[in-house]
Amino acid sequence: MSEVNALTAPPGPAAEDRPDQPPVTPELLNLYRGFDDALLVPLWTEIGDLMPQHPRSSAQSHRWKWRELSELAARSGELVPVGRGGERRAIALANPGLGGRPYATPTLWAAIQYLMPGEDAPEHRHTQNAFRFVVEGEGVWTVVERDPVPMGRGDFLPQPGMHWHAHHNSANAPMAWLDGLDIPFQYGIEAQFFDFGRDTLSEEEHTTPARSRSQRLWGYPGLVPVSRFGHREGTPLLCYRWADTDAALTGQLTLEREGHPGTVEPGHALVRYTNPTSADDVLPTIRAQFHRITAGTETAPHRETGSSVYQVFDGAGTVTVGDHSWTVTRGDLFVVPSWQPLSIRSEASASDSDSGALDLFQFSDAPILTKLNLFRSHTERGNR
Repeated sequence: MSEVNALTAPPGPAAEDRPDQPPVTPELLNLYRGFDDALLVPLWTEIGDLMPQHPRSSAQSHRWKWRELSELAARSGELVPVGRGGERRAIALANPGLGGRPYATPTLWAAIQYLMPGEDAPEHRHTQNAFRFVVEGEGVWTVVERDPVPMGRGDFLPQPGMHWHAHHNSANAPMAWLDGLDIPFQYGIEAQFFDFGRDTLSEEEHTTPARSRSQRLWGYPGLVPVSRFGHREGTPLLCYRWADTDAALTGQLTLEREGHPGTVEPGHALVRYTNPTSADDVLPTIRAQFHRITAGTETAPHRETGSSVYQVFDGAGTVTVGDHSWTVTRGDLFVVPSWQPLSIRSEASASDSDSGALDLFQFSDAPILTKLNLFRSHTERGNR
């Protein structure tokens, strides 16, 4: 084998004396050396890893505490400028099972972004689909295609790929929020593009309207502007307001108490953010949902192919992912790897939750798996 091939070649096949492998003989060892020299690997030595009986994720279930994240973000705000090069003051969650990469899961990026008073994050665009979710604070506007969009507590702000966007903080206090993107997925399939935009925003873009142009056109449940009718890949509505999300969750639980259907299981309300032009997922590669779990309720263990990231919006509870359990409170984030069972017990009260329930935001890679006919889910109803 040449020196170059020796440096780049994967490990050769191992001859093992196992019932499911051929007998180890000098001839077999010589065959395997030939495979190694030719950069070949026989399936019979790898099938257990390449084609397991169920998903075995390299990602690990993990929890990040909001108090620690916000403290580190605040320190970064004092030390790290926002501008070209760093581009965004965003601090990514690094899953302990993914070798130090800044990935929450093999397909999903999650980061805390932090903007100081009076700061602008410069304009850029990218093929990665993205969103912002606000767990606390107000005073920042994201500017998407020169449309200033307000960001407030509980708001979900999706942004399909290749839209120019920037941010500005018009308040006298810093603000942190959750960023979610499909960076690991696009990096893995080598399909990403990125463009720098303008360094500064115009005077008009520094305005602070209560409702963006996007909201004024698209922000009415069940109503689509005929002038812009037609399916779009990714939602044209750039802000899903917390008041609407809260009302939808409250409505489901009220109907349940009145004896009508509406919740996914007793005490568990669930809504999904959708594209108003199609009712599909809000972004082509990201599913976003919001859960409300009443105090004392424990959800049935649930598995899905693909991965999810959750952030606690309000309340407290106990989360169990596979063999790991944690207590979670407002702002905490946790990861659910592929096919790991998840159950959640709400321990919320009026003292730690405006709704008196455990409220959680979730995003996942389900649209990718659905398009590939690989999405599966299973709820263990008998274990409740």
